[in-house]
Amino acid sequence: MRRGRLRSTALVSPALLWWAGLLVLPVGLVLAYSFFQRGTYGGVVYDWTFDNYRRAFDSLYLSVLWFSLRVAVEATVISLLIGYPVALFVATRPARWRTVLLVLIILPFWTSLLIRTYAWVVLLNDQGLINRVLRGSGLVDEPVRLLYNEFAIVIGMVSTYLPLMVLPIYAALERLGPELAEASADLGANAWKRLWTVMVPLTLPGIAAGCIFVFVPTLGNFLIPDLLGGGRRQMVGNLIQGQFLKARDWPFGATLAVSLIAMLLVLVLVQSWLARRGVDGEAASRAV
Repeated sequence: MRRGRLRSTALVSPALLWWAGLLVLPVGLVLAYSFFQRGTYGGVVYDWTFDNYRRAFDSLYLSVLWFSLRVAVEATVISLLIGYPVALFVATRPARWRTVLLVLIILPFWTSLLIRTYAWVVLLNDQGLINRVLRGSGLVDEPVRLLYNEFAIVIGMVSTYLPLMVLPIYAALERLGPELAEASADLGANAWKRLWTVMVPLTLPGIAAGCIFVFVPTLGNFLIPDLLGGGRRQMVGNLIQGQFLKARDWPFGATLAVSLIAMLLVLVLVQSWLARRGVDGEAASRAV
């Protein structure tokens, strides 16, 4: 038994060291910095204080948080509305086509995020392809303002993180198999009723995971708001970046980062609860 425990410890040790070195230690340092003060010319003064957390509740920073939450929710909802039908389509295709379709879904990840974002700048600007089509078709006389606003930021977020919504929902749908849908059809349920009463409840863990995978990086993203928002509207990610790199206020930047981590941790715990609930529900349905 002792030899087995040693073997298990040896196998787990690399993962624990990786987790401690790249997650626990950095987060612990950020948490510690959040309780210190900024120096007169930048840097950190190691005097204990809670002023950074009181400052984080200023209306200016709360408005940035509210805008960030709104954009993240909008991007997550739109990704869900697009991603669920796409995942359902892929899951119901013959097996020989699923791999091809999944490769096409993750294909955007093969290119740089910077290049994809600049591509949206080219498409959405006043002389871009979309405005040219609208003006050429006579739908508008003047260019539509599609760039450097909230609309452009949401579009960029959805196009960037949509695959992260599709993949977990597809995995949840694939685990269900066709038997439950066929049984509900035999009992007289139409396609919409099968979707809402059978498939959606049983794929709730996949939906929750996809929402987390989209919401979390959207909330902390700073590149897309800079390029597609023109720097006119800041999100939390831009605010944190600015505190570290421009204002050189590391303690306050660490405070904002810790607050964001705490909020996202709550979402992860909710997703974990939904996943456990979904597993229990799936087991019960299979037992029936």
